[in-house]
Amino acid sequence: MRMHHFLFALLATTAQADEITYIAGTNPAERPATAPAITEVQKDAAWYATALTGVAQPYPASLHFLENQGNWFSPFTHAGMTPPYDLRGWHTDK
Repeated sequence: MRMHHFLFALLATTAQADEITYIAGTNPAERPATAPAITEVQKDAAWYATALTGVAQPYPASLHFLENQGNWFSPFTHAGMTPPYDLRGWHTDK
């Protein structure tokens, strides 16, 4: 009986995988002309403090990319792996 349920679930899953899935609109690869756009990014002292966590002054020139960082995700501004791989000290008590 259990094998029957397993095969039924497997066939149902296979049938669903063959269906076309639409993501958005009529052309999901293009941003709609009426979509809102961010024109300015405000980065205050708190943002820079977070972005530079665990980096000692003088800051290396390679961090110049932070000046151009927008509101998109960047792994540099979020905590990564836990110790012993936490080189910037994101997971230590401060």
